[in-house]
Amino acid sequence: MIVPGASSQALAAALADELGESLAAVTYDRFPDGETYAAVPGFDADRAVIVAATDSNDAWVELLQLQDAVREAGATEIVTVIPYMGYARQDEAFEAGAPVSARAMARAISTGTDRVVVVNPHERSVTDFFDAHVTICDAAGRLADPLPDDLADPLFLAPDAGAVSLAEATCAAYGDGETDYFEKTRQSGTDVEITPSDAETRDRDVVIVDDIVATGSTMSQAIAHLRNDGAARVFAACVHPLLARSARTKLERAGVERIVGTDTVERDVSAVSVAPVVAAAVDAVEAN
Repeated sequence: MIVPGASSQALAAALADELGESLAAVTYDRFPDGETYAAVPGFDADRAVIVAATDSNDAWVELLQLQDAVREAGATEIVTVIPYMGYARQDEAFEAGAPVSARAMARAISTGTDRVVVVNPHERSVTDFFDAHVTICDAAGRLADPLPDDLADPLFLAPDAGAVSLAEATCAAYGDGETDYFEKTRQSGTDVEITPSDAETRDRDVVIVDDIVATGSTMSQAIAHLRNDGAARVFAACVHPLLARSARTKLERAGVERIVGTDTVERDVSAVSVAPVVAAAVDAVEAN
């Protein structure tokens, strides 16, 4: 049975269709003192697949409650799908006495699950923090589906060399184009200059591919640079479209043609579902 977190209801429904499993009824509530409450009345399956993006502190608490609720209801196996893992960028202590927040969260989740499935964590190494078995899903290839079929001499750009595999996966799924990445040169403590490393961008359609768009600052700077350099159309594609605060406005002001993301974080730009790749991972978990 598929158990949706409040932030992942559409993805959970899509995953239920992919796996041919029923979707659990879930109650989300909040007590007068601010404490959250998540319950699964009527849960009656041996296996629970909890699908919950942890894009807020409340979402983390809710996930822990759902794990406990299905176990209380008699689930003998729990698979926890984390479409977007919050705190994944806090993967080391920033100073003496600081927490490794990703480790703290992973350990908490591990106590209530048998298996974990994570979609494109910001750093793959964060999966080492889990005590449970972890399967990583790469959903970058899904970003090709909502792109126009008529991209002109397309160029798929990663935000830096370390993320070029995302651009390569999207380009391969699209079936045409070249890949490259931005060079970042820090000019000061606050200013970063970014330019494509080699490729010609004039009169070409460019797709900037990233795992997360949070504040949109780096992405909007890249879009503006490409437009000023003569790119025809510039698309922003990301697995996790957080789009916090004024990120959407920054991208639009920079001249983005379209923003596309997946439903790991459910936004209006979530143009494609990761359900097929998550379903494959859950099936692989079951086979193991």
